[in-house]
Amino acid sequence: MVKRAIVQTPSDQISEASRPGAKLVAHHEPIVLIGIPQAKIENFIHSYVGLSYADAPAALRRAPPVDIVSGATVTTMVIGDTITRSAIRIARSRGLGGAKAEQAAAATITKTIDASVPAEGWTALLGDGSVRRFNLSVGDINKAFERSGNQAAISHPEAGSPDETFIDLYTALVSVPAIGRSLLGDAGYQHLQQSLKPGQQAIVVAANGRYSFKGSGYVRGGIFDRIEVLQGENTIRFRDRNYERLGDLAADGSPRFNEIGLFAMPEGTALDPTEPWRLQLLAQRAIGAREKAFLTFDFYYSLPAKYVKVEEHAVPPVAATSAAPQAQDASAAALEEPLWQRIWRSKVSQIGVLLAGLLVLAAIFFFQSALVKRPVLYDRIRIGYLVFTLFWIGWYAGAQLSVVNVLTFLSALRTDFKWEYFLAAPLIFILWFAVAASLLFWNRGTFCGWLCPYGALQELLNRGARSIGVPQVRVPFGLHQGLWVLKYMIFLVLFGLSLYSLSLSEEAAEVEPFKTAIVLHFMREWPLVAFAAAPLFAGLFIERFYCRYLCPLGAALAIPARLRIFDWLRRYRECGSPCQRCGNECPVQAIHPEGHINPNECIQCLHCQMLYHNDQLCPVMIQRRLKREKRMAMTPPGIPVRPRTPVTITASPNKE
Repeated sequence: MVKRAIVQTPSDQISEASRPGAKLVAHHEPIVLIGIPQAKIENFIHSYVGLSYADAPAALRRAPPVDIVSGATVTTMVIGDTITRSAIRIARSRGLGGAKAEQAAAATITKTIDASVPAEGWTALLGDGSVRRFNLSVGDINKAFERSGNQAAISHPEAGSPDETFIDLYTALVSVPAIGRSLLGDAGYQHLQQSLKPGQQAIVVAANGRYSFKGSGYVRGGIFDRIEVLQGENTIRFRDRNYERLGDLAADGSPRFNEIGLFAMPEGTALDPTEPWRLQLLAQRAIGAREKAFLTFDFYYSLPAKYVKVEEHAVPPVAATSAAPQAQDASAAALEEPLWQRIWRSKVSQIGVLLAGLLVLAAIFFFQSALVKRPVLYDRIRIGYLVFTLFWIGWYAGAQLSVVNVLTFLSALRTDFKWEYFLAAPLIFILWFAVAASLLFWNRGTFCGWLCPYGALQELLNRGARSIGVPQVRVPFGLHQGLWVLKYMIFLVLFGLSLYSLSLSEEAAEVEPFKTAIVLHFMREWPLVAFAAAPLFAGLFIERFYCRYLCPLGAALAIPARLRIFDWLRRYRECGSPCQRCGNECPVQAIHPEGHINPNECIQCLHCQMLYHNDQLCPVMIQRRLKREKRMAMTPPGIPVRPRTPVTITASPNKE
């Protein structure tokens, strides 16, 4: 269930390791509290920095413009939507964005590159800023991580002398003729000009030191994940097709470099060579087997004035604002559409599949009397539905309901209830709506027995265990009845904690193994994996062990289920006295010795209803079958046997 996250934008650049952007200050999202490292969410937020306001309306109508975090899809979409909407509102209030860009383009002063400037040597290029340098020592990078406050990164300092070079980085705009001929040579610059399209720019990046600017992503998939170019609100990233390796630089006096790369601006991006831009370096540090800490460093490049020709024109800016109103109208329309509507539209196919599955389940329950008379067909349908619940609802769609949803709902009722919080997860919302309706018609068993992925996993594993001869343990009913209390106690403790602190109760809700086993596919720390697997192991011997004794969600659903309107499970007067067959075969021992079905514990598996109609297993039906067969045997051939008029017997609840 989506909770609120507070994101703030710092206005001042405190150090080289920080920059204006977005920062996660606080959150109450259960999946991130324990499960997904917060660093992944922070990296997701950081990746929004530099996105163009002009692209914001389109970004609002589609998926987030940056990669979402797997396992926290809705969370990251909500955060991204908040950042995007805030940026648009700020841009409007400050006159930023598309309108300002169009007006600037219509200014009477234009800047062009002067191609008459001669080539120069390395010392001159470095001296006047044609080539910019950025140097970090081992001591500098260690101090930067210390300033970041990341204790894990601080505890893994860069080894070596503080004066040793971490990276000595140089960059230059080689699409400028004088700089290009100086660094690439005449032949190299001619080759570059032939490969560039009109208006396309290119830079050179060269470095020495122990840290490579190429990054590991370049090796894996052709992505340079450690450097990017930023100009204004535009971010330019490079792939292998934009890169050419150089052996050395042609300028007189240039030093030798460990690595030199020639980068052309990707198609679809624009870099104005006459305006300042900056090269951003991502420095990463391993803090665990699979975890890393990150810092970004910006160094700025501004083309020296000698390369720029400034010309004045008397053309009035007639069309300067023609596109701005359209852009503002588009962004306004995008802002008017709530995020939850965009999420629902993006998940139309999944919603359709889930609704179809719920209709099938409703048909199973409404026509159960006809279906359970065909035990083999019914058993196959049940297994198929459990497989659908586990693999599609659980592992694929991640729509595992949780007691956290209940606690969040109850907390929202006491504080600031808004439907938008719950509508942001369409599959979860639809499932809860279906469960709420089913509580009135049946009981909690509709969810626990059919729609809970973890429950389905338990039952399928137990079926597999029984098929290979694993012995089953039948808990004495007195002990079994006493153990029922555990799940209600767990729920009450969690509810009490939620009254004090919702975040604390959400962390304590890790007593549910659902997040580990279903949402995160067992991809967690081994103690949590062992905790989630323990009930599954116990369930090999005691079917649905966790559902019976430990599930706080089942306890929470059992309370409102007392309001159900109908009793669908049919019973005979003889059930429980003397017949105990249904009670002995109930997979979760929800039938009391006297024959009464406990609706708080029943999972609606309908096994007792199959016995109810089976004239080979149910003693009452066996007697009826024998009488029918005897009557048929005594009837002369050719005389039709009239069915006897059924007799209605008034009995106690759940018995006929």
